[in-house]
Amino acid sequence: MKIAIIGVGNLGLSIAKGILNSNGTTSLYLTKRNLEEIREYDTHEIVTLTTDNREAVKNSDILILAVQPSQLEELLNNFKDLLTEDHVIISTITGYSIENMEEILGSNHNIIRSMPNTAISVGQSMTCICSNKKGEAKLELAKSIFNQMGHSMVIPENQMQAATVICASGIAFWMRLIRATTQGAIQLGFDAKEAQELAMHTCSGAANLLIESSSHPEEEIDKVTTPKGCTIQGLNEMEHQGLSSSLIQGIVASYNKISRIKENQL
Repeated sequence: MKIAIIGVGNLGLSIAKGILNSNGTTSLYLTKRNLEEIREYDTHEIVTLTTDNREAVKNSDILILAVQPSQLEELLNNFKDLLTEDHVIISTITGYSIENMEEILGSNHNIIRSMPNTAISVGQSMTCICSNKKGEAKLELAKSIFNQMGHSMVIPENQMQAATVICASGIAFWMRLIRATTQGAIQLGFDAKEAQELAMHTCSGAANLLIESSSHPEEEIDKVTTPKGCTIQGLNEMEHQGLSSSLIQGIVASYNKISRIKENQL
């Protein structure tokens, strides 16, 4: 497998780290205008650094596009004459549809759209992916790449905006919950560093309980709530104050906002 990451900014660099850590390719081209910023990767035997996107395309089978949205159209026009039907094009660019890419490249190419989140930098991204008709045969390949950096899920493209809210904006939502738990722990007497450590590892443990057991959240809640106990007292007070309702309303508000942005772009 020969991979090129076109546009090695923060996201592209995180993907490169994940691929290298998993030994997931035989060669890896990294392109960037200023190579000095990624010069340390020149020491890897399988890595080639270049400012020439066309060189990277010629020598790779899988192209992961990680440029800014405003740069994508020019980029695709720059190398589309080099593409074969065997190339797999994976876009990580938010808001740029498969239809937009097909208008430039044609529908006879394997085009995949992906939406990682910032946890990709620590190998824990929840990445949603979709494809055009031709690219359906390459979805498992794309999943295998992103599963090296967390977890991936194939969804219809019309759910990508919703996935952006749940997975990308969702990082911020969970951070706010962890922050609130930290503040509660401080109020109960822990210092700030201890409070954050308690909050974030408890959050991680809760998520992993569900991942490893495949159980429903309410099943795990039942295990720690006893009649007239402190846990159910706290949960009921949170619900009285609108915890679940405010979370759902926030998610819907975020989705409505991204939908309006999308409409204004059309």
